[in-house]
Amino acid sequence: MTTVQKIKRFLPYFRDYKWWLALDLLCAALTTLCELVLPLIVSYITDTGVTDMSALTAEIILRCGAVYLVLRIIDSAAAYCMTSIGHIMGARIETDMRRELFHHLHQLSFSFYNSTKVGQIMARITADLFEVTEFAHHCPEEFFIGIIKAAAAFIILANMNLPLTLIIFAMLPLMLFVASKFNHKMAQGWRENRKQIGEINSQVEDSLLGMRVVKSFANEQIEEQKFQEGNQRFLQQKKYIYTAMAGLTVTTRTFDGLMYIAVVVLGALFMIDGRITPGELIAYLLYVQMLLTTIRRIVEFAEQFQRGITGIERFLELMDAPVDIEDAPDAIELVDVRGEIEFDHVGFRYPDDPDTEVLSDIAIHVNAGDSVALVGPSGSGKTTLCNLIPRFYEVSSGAILIDGVDIRQATLKSLRENIGMVQQDVYLFTGTVAENIEYGKPGASREQIIAAARRANAHDFISALPQGYDTYIGERGVRLSGGQKQRLSIARAFLKDPPILILDEATSALDNESERIVQRSLEQLSHGRTTFTIAHRLTTIQRATTIWVLTEDGIAECGSHAELLAKKGVYYTLYNA
Repeated sequence: MTTVQKIKRFLPYFRDYKWWLALDLLCAALTTLCELVLPLIVSYITDTGVTDMSALTAEIILRCGAVYLVLRIIDSAAAYCMTSIGHIMGARIETDMRRELFHHLHQLSFSFYNSTKVGQIMARITADLFEVTEFAHHCPEEFFIGIIKAAAAFIILANMNLPLTLIIFAMLPLMLFVASKFNHKMAQGWRENRKQIGEINSQVEDSLLGMRVVKSFANEQIEEQKFQEGNQRFLQQKKYIYTAMAGLTVTTRTFDGLMYIAVVVLGALFMIDGRITPGELIAYLLYVQMLLTTIRRIVEFAEQFQRGITGIERFLELMDAPVDIEDAPDAIELVDVRGEIEFDHVGFRYPDDPDTEVLSDIAIHVNAGDSVALVGPSGSGKTTLCNLIPRFYEVSSGAILIDGVDIRQATLKSLRENIGMVQQDVYLFTGTVAENIEYGKPGASREQIIAAARRANAHDFISALPQGYDTYIGERGVRLSGGQKQRLSIARAFLKDPPILILDEATSALDNESERIVQRSLEQLSHGRTTFTIAHRLTTIQRATTIWVLTEDGIAECGSHAELLAKKGVYYTLYNA
């Protein structure tokens, strides 16, 4: 997108704050008008004194002083309103954009997150949007003030001396042309700089979350070296930006000097010739100074402008990321779900790898309340198959039906509310034990939370914690053991009470004692629900109603534990191995 297109995409965010913006620009206009009066007062006093000193009375001087004092009071009040209202408006727009972006991120499918670094997303939702705040406030103000001052200065100066004014203003296009070249370089630099900030965020996040692995292998020096390389790239980009900024500064200062020389030399010649009065020449110099100060501010604002445009660009890149999985226009709510599931010739390919077929022609019917186990070698598609049920990914062909309803015709919210998941890699949020269990059913009472914990065999260890259910468990539950975290995850599922349950390697990372406790909890959780269990430890799924054996060619075998052993096929080989 061009800069104009980006600004057009950004303008709708002012819609809710158009009166704030109008008041902000009104205050900007008042401060500008107050500033424009001073040279006229100076010119009047000077010319009056030069023409007839006796006419320059104390009363006239005091009146001029009083007028300017009133203007300064108006200017101060307007500046206060402009600064406060403008910044608050910018912060509100930033808040709206961040809320919209956060909402959009939750609509994106797993395919997006498979290829996007979290650190890059964090940089865009925080630092980039902060730059947008300053842009939203200063951009309208600076350009509005610049237009008023340039127009007013041209009219006033042209009335004083048109030839000199045309000479001064003829230099401006050349100055702006040269400045735009450096601006373009700064824009490129800021774009790369923002990307590198995201890379640094990703690297820091990766290193800190993996700190235990780093320390266990004594690889602190390697991590520091990797960080240093990224940090040096950041420095090189900053040097490029500041070199362009220096060129921009030299350009403005050079043209400033040329304009001042033109005003002093040509103005003095015009004054000798009687075409401009001494007071007008002083006023002329003050207006030119005001004009150049404004242009310099706009040119210096170019850095902030480019940062803001880059922030808008990176925001729009995320907002334009397509939502692959969303509700159909005529989607219906799933109610009173029994849990009958049918895979109707399902095929699947990852969107970023359409040439590789992960699942092909899966056609199986699961009765409500059945316990289905999925076994097979790694990479055979067990987890992928289960991820298709809650529509974490969209089927490439065929259909999945729940109680006879194609899941693509059901609302995502009602579909996922009826599915519970317990995974090998348990994710616990920063907070207390109770808050993490309550995540399964927001708003649940403490009694319901405790009841769910009891059913998950977690109540005893929770009660032994320093603050019981109000114990802070640290980031990602670092203060708990693997078995304890898993039981909290199961308690969360008990509280949700879904008719369909997916257990993905829920016990594979546990020791024997923890596995025994967790397995008992899982058996209680699975009772009366349609359950899909992914397992490598085949001893944990012997009681399953049906066992599906997946290979790279699809479902190779299907049956009960005893039936599959009797076949002496793939399952028999896996079991004996």
